Amino acid sequence: MRPPADWRRAKATLALAGLSTLVWAVSAGLDVSNIAAVWGGFIPHRVEGLAGDEALAPVFLTPLTSAFIHAGFVHLAFNMLILLFCGRAVENILGMGAILTLYLTGAYAAAGVHYLLDPADLTPMVGASGAIAAVLGTYAMLFGRNRVKIANPTVALWVNAVWLAAAWIGLQILLGLTFTTAGAKLAVGAHIGGFLAGLLLAKPLLLFRYRKA
Repeated sequence: MRPPADWRRAKATLALAGLSTLVWAVSAGLDVSNIAAVWGGFIPHRVEGLAGDEALAPVFLTPLTSAFIHAGFVHLAFNMLILLFCGRAVENILGMGAILTLYLTGAYAAAGVHYLLDPADLTPMVGASGAIAAVLGTYAMLFGRNRVKIANPTVALWVNAVWLAAAWIGLQILLGLTFTTAGAKLAVGAHIGGFLAGLLLAKPLLLFRYRKA
């Protein structure tokens, strides 16, 4: 399947990218990026309770708020590039509701994996990478091409998806080593959670979209 390229049917993707850019521009313009990272970043230790965090965003919302906070312009630009490229194609096929579902599920899946890796971590996790990883995972399942010499097309598709995940995570590692805000982590390991969520949701969302077709 060739990825469609109709921006008119990618309103949710454009809205998510626009909101993320606006949040970054405002926080950078007001020089409050560090404060924003602490206020809205996902801090694993807060799940079990942290004294003095009453002024911060509710912990159950921080997997989502953290997705709109970025550790610099390059971090934002890279994430938005992937979101716009993959999100447009996925939204054209699955619709606005699917993109929002993937984004939300990916954000929480990434936070969940990040929490499991180190529940006592006090460092804020920021960035939309986990949410976008879910969109990327679904994109891989919908538009992945069989470039692997495996007879079973389903297995070949999953192998291609794993290769795409490895490339995504590798790029995130490079970004994580380079850009930080208030010591915030880009939580590279947590992106696996978002990507797996996208892989698993691809077929159910496709079936739901065309259940009456």
